[in-house]
Amino acid sequence: MRTLFLLVGWCLLFVLCWPVALLAIVLWPFVWLISLPFRLVGITFDALFALLRAVLFLPARIFGYRSPAATRSSF
Repeated sequence: MRTLFLLVGWCLLFVLCWPVALLAIVLWPFVWLISLPFRLVGITFDALFALLRAVLFLPARIFGYRSPAATRSSF
């Protein structure tokens, strides 16, 4: 659905102001390439925080703590 909205938006931009639409098509791969390192940094930080959470909650998991949500769905 998002792709359809993007396509319709681009077609509308092409009808209203075709130089800007063509510039957007040409520059989009460069914007995507520039954003790749930021995505990799985001993935790295997400993994780092997941590891930190797992390490901090390890003692509770060892001692058998169960969250209230887990005990409700066990019957």
